[in-house]
Amino acid sequence: MKIIESAQKALNDEIKGLSLLKEFFNSDFENAVNAIFQTKGKVVVTGVGKSGHIGRKISATLSSTGTPSYFVHPTEASHGDMGIIENNDIIFAISWSGETTELGNIVKYALENKIKLIGLSSNKDSHLAKSSDIALTLPFVEEACPNGLAPTTSTTMQLVVGDALAISLLNVRDFNKDNFRSLHPGGQLGAALAIVEDVMHSGDSLPTIEAGSLMSEALIRISEKGFGCIGIVSNNHLKGIITDGDLRRHMGPKILNNTVDSIMTKDPQTVTSKVLVSDALNLINQLGIQGLFVSNNNNKPLGFVHFHDLIRIMKG
Repeated sequence: MKIIESAQKALNDEIKGLSLLKEFFNSDFENAVNAIFQTKGKVVVTGVGKSGHIGRKISATLSSTGTPSYFVHPTEASHGDMGIIENNDIIFAISWSGETTELGNIVKYALENKIKLIGLSSNKDSHLAKSSDIALTLPFVEEACPNGLAPTTSTTMQLVVGDALAISLLNVRDFNKDNFRSLHPGGQLGAALAIVEDVMHSGDSLPTIEAGSLMSEALIRISEKGFGCIGIVSNNHLKGIITDGDLRRHMGPKILNNTVDSIMTKDPQTVTSKVLVSDALNLINQLGIQGLFVSNNNNKPLGFVHFHDLIRIMKG
């Protein structure tokens, strides 16, 4: 079989398996979501072989979307790691056949200690399914592997169920961007979720000057702060801004004797401290400016962000 044809057949086989999941999401799945949501402990995910690899990913996705979870390999659990599992945890065991021998001890441990067990398998009559408080039964399908041996379609289905479980819990918890950002501070994802408050200059670094000040003083302040602009404040409220562009437009022999009020651009565009860095950068690009003041609802200047700062964090 040609390579492209083989790849397309594998894709179609797996799509066929996924299409059968529409009937899977029933009251049992809903009960599983509610049970995990109501638990006071963590979700202990376990599985062997390819199911174990899928389990690790499911556990990681749960943790990153607001449902604390960890993966325990059933063999290691049989050699002491069972002690990690607490009575208020909930176990999510994955096995395509439901008869995986290595899961025996952890299933027994759950039963003996009355720890809630959710089992995911393709056999409702399996040992895992019958031992589970909530048995999730996947529709049985042929693997995409032409020999019917390598876990392919089955693991794809398991992964989708795990994702659906995590997203359902995310929605039940009202887990929003702010929650997500607190758990993903690093890398490109963290950069995409960073807010202006994380990068703004504040305090003594804030480029501001009092209304009524002379331009001679303002020019010195602009040079000191190094942002190419300065905010004009009165009673701790932002009234205007003077940029390099304003200086060029008003440049002349009398500029140093003028007050900042006569040159400033009134009511400059500002952002709140909770705006995403990416949104602030887009606004700067749209307006063709170098930076933005950060203010609260009363137009009190809290900080300043320069486009260099925003680009730097977006690059991770």
